[in-house]
Amino acid sequence: MFSRIMDVLFGCTHNHYSFPITVKKGARSRAAFPTGTYVVCLDCGREMPYDWKQMKIVSATPAPVAVPSLATKEAA
Repeated sequence: MFSRIMDVLFGCTHNHYSFPITVKKGARSRAAFPTGTYVVCLDCGREMPYDWKQMKIVSATPAPVAVPSLATKEAA
């Protein structure tokens, strides 16, 4: 909580990252749960999930996928 307040006030641009780290299933940190791999900001120490397939940092919570409705519209 305190770190989020500090981020809002001063912020970190997260420009310097560690090499992606892949961990085993049993000992995963919160950042590694979505993909199993994470990177660490070398300036502030924040861990962020990383996707090897996309070769970029991904959000911790997957974005909802829009699915078109399969139901047909009824006539009025």
